[in-house]
Amino acid sequence: MAESENVIVARGLTKVFKDFWGRPKARAVDNVDFEVKQGEVFGLLGPNGSGKSTTIKMILGLLHPTHGRLEVFGHSPRHVPTKSRIGYLPEESYLYRYLNSAETLQFFGNLFDLPPAERKRRTAQLLDMVGLTQAQTRVVGEFSKGMQRRIGLAQALINDPALLILDEPTAGLDPIGCREIKDLILALARRGKTVILSSHLLSDVEDVCDRVVVYYGGRIQAMGSLKELLTTPDTLQITTPALRPETMRQVLDLIKKEVVEDKVRIDNPTQNLESYFLGIVQRAKELAEQTSGATSGNRVAAYLQGDGASASQADRVLDRLAAPAPVPETVAPAPQPVDLTNVKRLESLAKPAEPTPVRASTPAREVETKADLAKANDKLASLLNKPR
Repeated sequence: MAESENVIVARGLTKVFKDFWGRPKARAVDNVDFEVKQGEVFGLLGPNGSGKSTTIKMILGLLHPTHGRLEVFGHSPRHVPTKSRIGYLPEESYLYRYLNSAETLQFFGNLFDLPPAERKRRTAQLLDMVGLTQAQTRVVGEFSKGMQRRIGLAQALINDPALLILDEPTAGLDPIGCREIKDLILALARRGKTVILSSHLLSDVEDVCDRVVVYYGGRIQAMGSLKELLTTPDTLQITTPALRPETMRQVLDLIKKEVVEDKVRIDNPTQNLESYFLGIVQRAKELAEQTSGATSGNRVAAYLQGDGASASQADRVLDRLAAPAPVPETVAPAPQPVDLTNVKRLESLAKPAEPTPVRASTPAREVETKADLAKANDKLASLLNKPR
C-alpha cells in the first residue's frame, strides 16, 4: 500500500522530555518508524514506560515530536479537522462524575456539533450496545471500573471516528464485556475503520490485532503480523479426529522413523477458558437467570450497523457512520414593520428633562415675610429682657 494511503505514518519519530533548565531528561520515543494502514487493527505492546502512551499522545496532537515526522490522515496531528475523525478511549476514563450516562454522551456529542435529534438517537443506541440502558440515570461517579470503561467506549464512538485509539479498553471488564469489545473491534476493522490498541493483556491483542509493534526503551524491538511473529517454523502440528488405537500406532511408527521419539507429543485439543466461561453464561441466560449487574449489549448500535440482511452481527457494524451529520438549513426571518409610535415614544423619553422654572416672589409676599421676621425678633427680645 502506498504511503499516501496509510492512516498514520511515523518516520524517525523521537520525543525527548527535558527538565526545567532545558536539559534532556528522558528519551521516551527514540527514532521510531512505522505506518498504520486503513482498516487494520494495530497493536502497541511493551512494558510500562516503554513509550506506548507517549506515541499515542503524539498521534493525538497532545505532545509535539522533538524530531522526526508524524502524519495522521496526511496532516499534522494538530490539524483541527483531523481531530474530529478520531475517537479516543484513555487508560483512565476522564468523566464528569455528576453527569449520568445519557448526559455524558449528550455532552460529548455536543462537542462534535451533532444535531440534538442525532445526539439523542446515538445516545440511546450506544447505551443499549454497551449494556447501560438500565443504568442510564445513575451518575457515572457511582459506576464501577468496568461500567466506566463501557461508557468510555460509548463516548469514543459518538462521533463515528475513522480512527479509534483504545488504551487498555478491557481493563476492569468481565469476560463477557471483554468478548464484546473484541467483537466490536473486529467489526470496526471489517467496515474500514482503523483501530490502534494498546494493552497489557496479550490474549486480547492476539485475538484481534493484524500487526503489532513491541516497544522497549523507547525503541521498536519487533514489528510484523502475528502470524509472522508467533509461528514456529521448525515445528509441525497435526489435528485429526479421534483415531483407533491401531491407526494411532501406525502413525507413531511412521513419525518415529523421521524424528526422535521424545520430541513427539500427542494430546487432546482443549478450548480456552474464555470460550468455556462464555458457554456457561450463555446457557444461564437461556434459562432466564436474573442479574442486577451490567448486562451484555443486546446488539451493536443501529447507527453503527450495515445494511446487509444476511451479514452476521459483527459484520453489520459501521456502514452508515462515514457520512457527516446533515446540517439543518437556516431560514432568515421576514423583516417586521417598524412601529413608529414606539420609536417616537422612545425618542421623547431619551430627551433630557427641561428644568422647572422658578417663580419670582411677589412684593406682597416679601412684605409679609419681613413683618413676620420683625414680630419674631420682638418676641425674642422680650423673652431675653424678662426678669428671672
